[in-house]
Amino acid sequence: MWNLIFWIICLLINFGLLAIVFYALLCLTDLEVDQMDPFVATANINRWILLEFALQAALSILLLFTGHWILFLVAVPLTCYHAMLFIRRQHLIDVTEVFRNLNTDKKHRMIKLGVYMIFFTVCVFRLILWRKGISLMLWW
Repeated sequence: MWNLIFWIICLLINFGLLAIVFYALLCLTDLEVDQMDPFVATANINRWILLEFALQAALSILLLFTGHWILFLVAVPLTCYHAMLFIRRQHLIDVTEVFRNLNTDKKHRMIKLGVYMIFFTVCVFRLILWRKGISLMLWW
């Protein structure tokens, strides 16, 4: 039963991460085609960045404490990247440099979206397997 609760929590965290990154990509794309004001776009994106970092850290800690080592090792580089950005105070998008860093920010968020999609797929796959009663190794 705890395994089901664990995968449901992971699924919800991943869904939140996917929504945040997709929303940021949507804001950056709207900014690129002049559908959104730079001040509004950066305020909308910056509002969700710390929540994204906290959810990613919570996911990594959850994977570590539950013994899912392979998934933890896949999640740790992104968590370390977020920690590095936060320590260097480069985690927020600056209004004055938003157009200069637009393509770089979009590429970073596309990579994050890919990583979160992989985690989301694994969580859904594990929930389906749990429902059918198929047991895999604990680390997967």
